[in-house]
Amino acid sequence: MTCHPRTQPTAPPINSSDSWHHLLSDLVHHPMPPSVRGALLRCVPPHPAQPIHTVWISNLKPERLHPGSIVLSWEPGLGGGMDVTARLRLASAEVLLASWPDLHGDWTTVVHPTLHEAIGLHTALSVATDALHLANHLASR
Repeated sequence: MTCHPRTQPTAPPINSSDSWHHLLSDLVHHPMPPSVRGALLRCVPPHPAQPIHTVWISNLKPERLHPGSIVLSWEPGLGGGMDVTARLRLASAEVLLASWPDLHGDWTTVVHPTLHEAIGLHTALSVATDALHLANHLASR
């Protein structure tokens, strides 16, 4: 994923119809709006201090997400923090990638390593799968 520098200030959206991207760090201090399913990651840069770009998704069936997509969701936890969940879309299913209970403050640096690594591993596996399909196709000629 190519990450672009932030060009305009963002604030937590008022409703889920906002279609432009948001920085995850601008959203983490508030519960998700009730009308959204989660925040689809648009960009996870290599360095944890760089912003993670997201877009709200609502009423979207998991089958419509591309393989390799990661959706974060969060809700207030019992200890005053946020309970955060990451789900990864694979070719045939959406699976639980990770969960972090009771995160406080700006928790983007806590979830960043897992998100960045999962995207990298999925990309590497996709390239390897494509290479295997190509090798099989060329071998069958």
